[in-house]
Amino acid sequence: MRVRVQLPLLSCVLLLYQDISTWATVALAFQTLGVVYGDMGTSPLYVFTDVFSKVPIESEVDVLGALSTVMYTIALIPLAKYVFVVLKANDNGEGGTFALYSLIARYAKVSMLPNRQPADELISSFKLKLPTPELERALHIKEILETRRFLKTLLLLLVLMGTSMVIGDGILTPAISVMSATSGLQGEVSGFGTTDAVVSVSIVILLALFGIQQFGTGKVGFMFAPILALWFFSLGAIGLYNLVTYDISVLRALNPAYIYFFFQKNGVAAWSALGGCVLCITGAEAMFADLGHFSVKAIQIAFTFVVFPCLLLAYLGQAAYLMKHPDSASRIFYNSVPESLFWPVFILASFAAMIASQAMISATFSCVKQSMALGCFPRLKIIHTSRKRMGQIYIPVINYFLMTMCIIVVAIFRSTTDIANAYGIAEVGVMIVTTTLVTLVMLLIWQTNLVLAFLFPLVFGSIELIYLSAVLSKLLEGGWLPLAFASFFLCVMYIWNYGSVLKYQSEVREKISMDLMHDLGSNLGTVRVPGIGLLYNELVTGIPSIFGQYLLSLPAIQSTIVFVCIKYVPVPVVPQEERFLFRRVCPKDYHMFRCVARYGYKDVRKENHQAFEQLLVESLEKFLRREAQDLALERDLNDFDMDSVSVTGDDGAGAGTDDLRTPLLMNDQRREEPGASSQAAAPMGLLLPSSVMSSDEDPSLEYELSALREAMESGFTYLLAHGDVRAKKESFFLKKLVINYFYAFLRKNCRAGAANLKVPHMNILQVGMTYMV
Repeated sequence: MRVRVQLPLLSCVLLLYQDISTWATVALAFQTLGVVYGDMGTSPLYVFTDVFSKVPIESEVDVLGALSTVMYTIALIPLAKYVFVVLKANDNGEGGTFALYSLIARYAKVSMLPNRQPADELISSFKLKLPTPELERALHIKEILETRRFLKTLLLLLVLMGTSMVIGDGILTPAISVMSATSGLQGEVSGFGTTDAVVSVSIVILLALFGIQQFGTGKVGFMFAPILALWFFSLGAIGLYNLVTYDISVLRALNPAYIYFFFQKNGVAAWSALGGCVLCITGAEAMFADLGHFSVKAIQIAFTFVVFPCLLLAYLGQAAYLMKHPDSASRIFYNSVPESLFWPVFILASFAAMIASQAMISATFSCVKQSMALGCFPRLKIIHTSRKRMGQIYIPVINYFLMTMCIIVVAIFRSTTDIANAYGIAEVGVMIVTTTLVTLVMLLIWQTNLVLAFLFPLVFGSIELIYLSAVLSKLLEGGWLPLAFASFFLCVMYIWNYGSVLKYQSEVREKISMDLMHDLGSNLGTVRVPGIGLLYNELVTGIPSIFGQYLLSLPAIQSTIVFVCIKYVPVPVVPQEERFLFRRVCPKDYHMFRCVARYGYKDVRKENHQAFEQLLVESLEKFLRREAQDLALERDLNDFDMDSVSVTGDDGAGAGTDDLRTPLLMNDQRREEPGASSQAAAPMGLLLPSSVMSSDEDPSLEYELSALREAMESGFTYLLAHGDVRAKKESFFLKKLVINYFYAFLRKNCRAGAANLKVPHMNILQVGMTYMV
């Protein structure tokens, strides 16, 4: 009877949970309108204007052919490609070019920086679970990628090119969106008949738009979704009104044969007009890039049931209007709006343009931050504009650069048609990069059937290459601009990555040998004074050469030394309890340790230095206690002749192994002892025998803990390297040029390590060192 009573109750609870989950997804889908679809939603402002500037309207074939091309472009690229395929290639809910790269880097060691450790694969978000079908082929592709340096470099360049194109979008989107919205004033307000007035108003709006970036978008973000929802509703309603009022026969464009008739009639001019048609899918990449803020289902629902039908109605309505008024192509959007609705629609269009611009500016900030995290961009100052949402950031240097470039673009090009010539190249370039990376994901990770895996690039890649050929034909008409922007950022990112990899390799070659450390003894050949020295370096194993410089330069060294390594791993987020790894360096009486702090490319480094110091000492104490327990367990097991169980210890001469030991803050509910080793899986399930000595009774442990507390009371000193990177004399000319001048310039002008730490200057010691690469 109890079961009969509880089952309906359980069913009700499950149904209620499903209802709540469904409504939460719908609410999230509504929010995507304000962030993801602003750019694509404003495309009806300028698509047909640009198309019919290349192909004059002479017959209905021109209108129906252009309309059919636009409709099938939206159906194939955003809907078929992104909604149904690309969104599934996410990295634990994160999307974008770098997310795809990090996903590939987890399955194959393609990173140019060789600092990957086995312990990194134990992070919960790695999830390296290869399915069984097509496994042999996937392993073969993995081997090829890992063994050929050329392919690693090519993959990195492809990712950097895609990122550079996104940054180029951050320049062109505000320019074309704001200028398209303000151009509606021409012919409606006296004094706006000239281009100068439109350009001046556009520049003022752009100055205001970039000026408010420093305050963040958190306070106004709530307004974005309702405004864009109203914008899409107005697009659909006005489109439906025009369709019924002017010419409903434009529905014939659903027949793709009109695309063929369009090209047959106009020839090369129709091919050139494709550069305008591709503008209807600007912002499609945002569906994937902004995935981390939402969910796959929310983005799919919003596009399928709101954005897609509203955009189709908008273009159908404009085409119906053009069938009756073919001379209105240059100002088709505002001319097709009923006169009584002009001002409400104009105000709505202006807000929609600013929101679309805001979305691309924020995406550019995120892109640059991810590039910095993966070692592909010089360190810049990042300001977090929200305490609740750590993803909302502001980068002043990038903001001012975008603002300057936007104003220059508007002032030079002076028309949306000329800006549109430049706009398409950046969009299509990013799409081709995404198609290539997703194909690699299909082969390497999804292990899709070979026919289906090659069908994806064959269909969508072919369409995108056709569009690319069309937009490249406008190279001299403005198409050079995004290529110039992309080339500039590509050079900056590749030079920074190239120099950083050479510097790391130099540090690995020149690290101090353990034999030398043993010869120096526990005093390190100098005087040990109370205190904790935190020496920041990039090595995950070994002792960095900069430590030798400190021993030579300083009359004394701290009694406790911790080598701190900040390392980014190819995952979006590293859980706090899995962030830190601890290990002992040298024998116990040296009091030297290594702390490896692991961050994902979406993680935010915003620790207060005092909180970090307290956390480090607490974790070090936990590590020491766990180490004492492991050693006691090993001795006890040896007494019972259980030689099959081995626990790595470090209590004397053999301590130079520098073996990975303990993740800090490991909240393992299976046992209460903190600091459980991520690699010592065998002892985890064992219970300590009653004969094991308590850590409170271990005199060597108590001595080490008391020495640590004394060092903490004496304070922390941050030991930093002020490094200069130079190419070796025998290096070829190009390498000397890149390292000695370009990379040196970037290092000199980027944000220094001391600034990133936010530590009082009186606690910092810096020693100069030259790395020959």
